[in-house]
Amino acid sequence: MLDNIRIVLINTFHPGNIGAAARAMKNMGLSQLYLVDPRVFPDDEADSRAAGAKDLLDKAVVVDTMDEAIADCQLVIGTSARNRTFDLPIYDAHDCAKKIVGEAQHGKVAIVFGRETMGLHNAELQKCNYHVYIPANPEYPVLNVSAAIQLVCYEIWQAHSKQDYEKQEQPYPLTRDMELFYEHLENALRGTNFIIPQHQGKVMEKLRRYFNRSRPERTELNMLRGILTSIDETVAKTATPDTENKGSES
Repeated sequence: MLDNIRIVLINTFHPGNIGAAARAMKNMGLSQLYLVDPRVFPDDEADSRAAGAKDLLDKAVVVDTMDEAIADCQLVIGTSARNRTFDLPIYDAHDCAKKIVGEAQHGKVAIVFGRETMGLHNAELQKCNYHVYIPANPEYPVLNVSAAIQLVCYEIWQAHSKQDYEKQEQPYPLTRDMELFYEHLENALRGTNFIIPQHQGKVMEKLRRYFNRSRPERTELNMLRGILTSIDETVAKTATPDTENKGSES
């Protein structure tokens, strides 16, 4: 089950933090490390800070984008010490660990950590289902990224060891399936002129946030895709007579 849980580091600047993250993970039984566009890797300092966890560095998966790192995950959790304007469900590390361990029984889970200086960008947090934070002194709540990883991994290990987790009843779609749904949804909304090129606003941003928050189950997502296909077919049929009339007039 723990092999279904991955730690994702985005654009990490200091290679020592990558090594420290690997050590923190191995302490708590985790082994899946994904690195999104690290500034420097591999590196001797990363190896040194990893100590006995260099094997995690040797098999770390390096990718160019966050999308690649989370495509096959059914649950994506973004970490942040700051409150954002998004209406994502927010959990502390202890409660979030129960959800992580529960869902990892049946699918892959990603916990995403941002840059040392600014954390996750808003666009990256929008790709997540939950927002997790570590309760700390409100006057100075910002932790070093490797320390934050250690604490989150500790809570996961505790939930796993005590079998203290929320059981998942229904399978959820993978992130890549949700991305295909969002693409289909946007095309359908453009086809019905619900989204107008000159006045697009933040329709898709708000719909993404809604579906990421509500998390449709796999069967529900299939139903939604079927509805969109029905809309596509109806729009195509209503457009056909106009096309034929124009052809006959010419």
